[in-house]
Amino acid sequence: MDLAWSAKDLEFRDEVRAFLDARLTPELRQAGRLMTSVYADHEASMAWQAILHERGWAAPAWPVEHGGCDWSLTQHYIFSRESTLAGAPSLSPMGIRMVAHAIVKFGTPAQKDYFLPRILTGEVFFCQGYSEPEAGSDLAALSMAAVDDGDDLVCSGSKIWTTHAAEANWIFALVRTTRGAKRQQGITFLLIDMNTPGIEIRPLVMTSGEEIQTQIFFDSVRVPKSNVIGQIDDGWTVAKYLLEFERGGGAASPALQVMAEEIAGEAGALLDDPSFAAKLADARIRTEVLEILEYRVLTAVAEGRNPGAASSMLKILSTELSQTLTELAMEAAGPRGRIYQPHAAKPGGPVSEYVPPSDGYVSGEPWQAVAPLRYFNDRAGSIYAGSNEIQRNILAKATLGL
Repeated sequence: MDLAWSAKDLEFRDEVRAFLDARLTPELRQAGRLMTSVYADHEASMAWQAILHERGWAAPAWPVEHGGCDWSLTQHYIFSRESTLAGAPSLSPMGIRMVAHAIVKFGTPAQKDYFLPRILTGEVFFCQGYSEPEAGSDLAALSMAAVDDGDDLVCSGSKIWTTHAAEANWIFALVRTTRGAKRQQGITFLLIDMNTPGIEIRPLVMTSGEEIQTQIFFDSVRVPKSNVIGQIDDGWTVAKYLLEFERGGGAASPALQVMAEEIAGEAGALLDDPSFAAKLADARIRTEVLEILEYRVLTAVAEGRNPGAASSMLKILSTELSQTLTELAMEAAGPRGRIYQPHAAKPGGPVSEYVPPSDGYVSGEPWQAVAPLRYFNDRAGSIYAGSNEIQRNILAKATLGL
């Protein structure tokens, strides 16, 4: 594996850097730097998406005919890496990085014509309806019912841990249309207009105080069958395809490297503590290892090979390393890192029952105020997109033959 970028890659990198320098405003950079989770401030995220869409770079992984970019895998990696290093706020993945790919592969021409352009502009903003109170990691246990009634499916049940449902005007959901011998049978992939009568959204307050997640209740919600993606009762096929995009994505190592550098720059005298210095050095080494692993996966895909269990390895390493870094950031922040002051950050959603000081006062530096919010949010990293226990089972089967 050659770790050096080609001349063409370096030219593309310089083009991306020039674009980011020109179009990333100080406000957008601040929104990216002060994110408290994997989700950026909603307004900043949508503003950045509009800028990227104008440039033709909002959805580079889409097919070119639908607005994507004719980039190599290396260029996709470079774009992701440079955007992260520049402090760009993240885009919501539910539409562009997830359901859009299902619509492209399984959708009808009418569905593609309606949804894909509107996802690009932000006119259609999706949330994801997978998990239920009794069906999380065991997604095949879902029970939200969709009863056939002529041209409609009548949906009743609930979805939980639904990100940005309060901002979304559409949801893609897995619903139970029939029950078969296998639980994966009888599941349908459905697009539901969030303005349909019978939908109630209740916010879930996270330990960070943010209301990013919600629970949604569906009471006899009528959805046209024309909103089914793929075939009725065969939604599991669509869902499995979609999970490849949820667990994939851009480069994780650059964001972790930036976090480690920020901790090193702010820790001050704590760096003289051998214990802290050793833990930070170990974390920084692991970010470099993660980057090499990302390069290896990139090389495998570029050569037409399936990365296989390496995707599970990357998911485990990146999320657990992120948790390690947020713990070190809390240690570096010291007593001021224990003060609850989310007004100094750019959370990904509203903060419940919090009244900021009228003068905007922040005790300590902004990074110290952000540290506890990131710490609490990052506890979920080893659970979402397939828990790390499940990923370790995949590794055990695929690589050890257990």
